[in-house]
Amino acid sequence: MNPPRSPEGPPRKLIESSKAWRWAIVVGVTVALGIAIVLMFLLTQATNNREFYERNYGRLFVLNMVVAGLLLAVILWVFVRLASRLRRGKFGSRLLVKLAAIFTLVGLVPGVLIYVVSYQFVSRSIETWFDVKVEGALDAGLNLGRATLDTLSSDLAGKTRSAAGQLSETPDATAGLTLERIREQLGATDVVLWNAGGQMIASAGQSRFQINPERPTPQQLRTVRTQRTFTVVEGLEDPAFATANGARIKAIVPVPQPSLGLLAEARFLQSTVTIPPTLVANAIAVQEANREYQERALAREGLRRMYIGTLTLSLFLAVFGAVLLAIILGNQLARPLLLLAAGVSEVAAGDLSPKPALQGKDELGGLTRSFADMTQQLAEAREAVELSMEQVSAARANLQTILDNLTAGVIVLDPEGHIQASNPGASRILRIPLEDHEGTPISQVPGLESFGQAVQQRFDEFLTETQIVDHWQQPFELNTSRGPEVPANLVTLVARGASMPGGSRLLVLDDISEIVSAQRAQAWGEVARRLAHEIKNPLTPIQLSAERLEIKLASKLPDAERAMLTKSVHTIVDQVDSMKRLVNEFRDYARLPAAELKPVDLNGLVNDVLHLYAREGDEARGSSHVPVRAELDPACPRILGDPQQLRQVIHNLLQNAQDATEGRPRPDVLVRTQWSEASRRVRLVVQDNGSGFPDHILKRAFEPYVTTKSKGTGLGLAVVKKIADEHGARIDLKNRMAEGVIQGAQVSLSFGVAS
Repeated sequence: MNPPRSPEGPPRKLIESSKAWRWAIVVGVTVALGIAIVLMFLLTQATNNREFYERNYGRLFVLNMVVAGLLLAVILWVFVRLASRLRRGKFGSRLLVKLAAIFTLVGLVPGVLIYVVSYQFVSRSIETWFDVKVEGALDAGLNLGRATLDTLSSDLAGKTRSAAGQLSETPDATAGLTLERIREQLGATDVVLWNAGGQMIASAGQSRFQINPERPTPQQLRTVRTQRTFTVVEGLEDPAFATANGARIKAIVPVPQPSLGLLAEARFLQSTVTIPPTLVANAIAVQEANREYQERALAREGLRRMYIGTLTLSLFLAVFGAVLLAIILGNQLARPLLLLAAGVSEVAAGDLSPKPALQGKDELGGLTRSFADMTQQLAEAREAVELSMEQVSAARANLQTILDNLTAGVIVLDPEGHIQASNPGASRILRIPLEDHEGTPISQVPGLESFGQAVQQRFDEFLTETQIVDHWQQPFELNTSRGPEVPANLVTLVARGASMPGGSRLLVLDDISEIVSAQRAQAWGEVARRLAHEIKNPLTPIQLSAERLEIKLASKLPDAERAMLTKSVHTIVDQVDSMKRLVNEFRDYARLPAAELKPVDLNGLVNDVLHLYAREGDEARGSSHVPVRAELDPACPRILGDPQQLRQVIHNLLQNAQDATEGRPRPDVLVRTQWSEASRRVRLVVQDNGSGFPDHILKRAFEPYVTTKSKGTGLGLAVVKKIADEHGARIDLKNRMAEGVIQGAQVSLSFGVAS
């Protein structure tokens, strides 16, 4: 067996040589692209700027010949090197010669064919550009345009002469009305009556709004006196001006003298008509086409020389570039094959060490990388498989040990609810040997019928909902006694469900029977202690800071702002005192302070709370803030209640509604008061357009720690319920439905009025 080769041997040299060839390709492609851009620029300039091309033709010709000479020198050098490799019998030399010949023919034959066809096309097509018929058609078009304009001018002069008779007996003072009528008859844009000295007597049309209208020249007036008419076409001298502003025909005729006015001053009627834009555009187009045609006709020999010269230079550069790229690309195709041949020899010798590979992005470079990866994978495959099997076995043993020692119950179900696997904790919690019921639907296990149906229904609802969280959680109460003669044994469970890959479902059970009663007894006390610790400590600094602000700023502010400051500070101090009293009494015996019932304006309380929300929104401008709308019934009488506790109720309900609608497309919260004359009760309603309450939350929403919020404590509605009970108010919680779809939640409280 031959000893394995080192990666630093011939393959490494091939890679280094390949890098040099890649740089050569990059340089060659860059040069070729630059030359192509120059040639395209020359063709464009030859068409649009013949003088520029003729002025720089000599320099450009020399530049192209120099580039062609450099390409030819490179080609000769490559051919010499290729012949040397072929004489030495180096692997891949014959393939390289064959590829170079193929690429050369592919580039040379089409290039020569295109050149011959292009030469004939340019030579003959330039002559066809300058045809006697085309020149005659252009002259005829110009004559037709002039005849059309002359006809329009004559027609306007005749109409103006006929209209001038209407002014014969018309005095200067009333000539304006007659001119307006004449303008409408002629369809003119402007009609002006001039005296013999060129002063305007009256006008109708655009000249009425001009301070200094254009007057007829003395020469024009003399022409009118001698020839009885004068017409002129204005605006066609400058094509750009005519295109933007249009052209017009102006006619000036003398006004007949009145029968008894032999000594009256001569007057002249001038009418102006706008030439149709289509006619102007056509006339300008024919004029420009004729001018361009005459220029091209004079430069036909220059155009032929420019096009043929450019085509010839392009042919030379294309042929030289094709030959050079053929040799370079052929070499690039042969080098990966050389590298693969060396690598195959090493693998045949038993060397499975990593092989060098080319970094190119083509298929052959990818083939060398795949071959190198294959040799490395062959060496690592057996070791990786053995290591993976050991890890899988260890992980399975660890997982089984963890499941067997968990106090929580774990059950794996298939999509139809059949038990696939369970741990001893599940059998201990449910008091049923679940391993004996594997393959059985959980809803058919004796004693778990209703529990299994509820779990299966909850899984179906969870999988059809938009999954904001990755699991569901719901408490259950089970009677684990077997038989009517056995006393009931209630077990309180918390079940959590989640979906697993492959459609399986994971059910985790926690037995919380022993801590439920303790939690219910200690919930309010624990909340009270936390509130006292978190809220009471900052209250005194808040109160002192507010009072210091009033002392420091009261003397420095105007009366209006001092009154606002005093009112705000008093509000802060009053609210701090209320919060201190609330925290102290809530801490003692885990109960809310006793309600001090007295007549209260419910609308006023709502406005006070909404004022605080509006200020919070102003201060938090730029953050997410859900607006609150109010619909307050002005007919609401006073109710019997504790203002501080009712403020807390309103605040809790609004806060819950804002939290429920935050993140919705159009969040909206509505607080409304209603007075019912029939029942003699005042109703407070808070609505939102959130996602509503699930059924299992809706039934226990007023219990502590029951919440749909990820960070909520579940005490907001419980406090509202406690305050409502102390006020003798009826409270109702429901989801708002529309066509079977939940549109949000609604909480309403009904209070009795004060006598």
